[in-house]
Amino acid sequence: MHFLEKLKKDNEKSAKRDLLEEIFDDIYRNRRRMYHVNFFRGIFFGLGSVLGGTVVVAIVVWILSFFVQIPGIGTTFQDAAHNIENSHSR
Repeated sequence: MHFLEKLKKDNEKSAKRDLLEEIFDDIYRNRRRMYHVNFFRGIFFGLGSVLGGTVVVAIVVWILSFFVQIPGIGTTFQDAAHNIENSHSR
């Protein structure tokens, strides 16, 4: 009985895989175009991630710079905000 259940599951997986491959081949008939699309998609994903991360870090540093009264932490963030301001003025 166990063997028949395993065989049935394997057949279902194979059928699903075949269906996905057929759909994929229908959508992406031209492999070269698919590689170009995926390449540029990766470039823009990486660029967006870097820019988004930069904005988030800048906002966090800006918010934390308001906590100057906290010894050690406040001066560190104040120095970071000062360095950011100096880098923009150059």
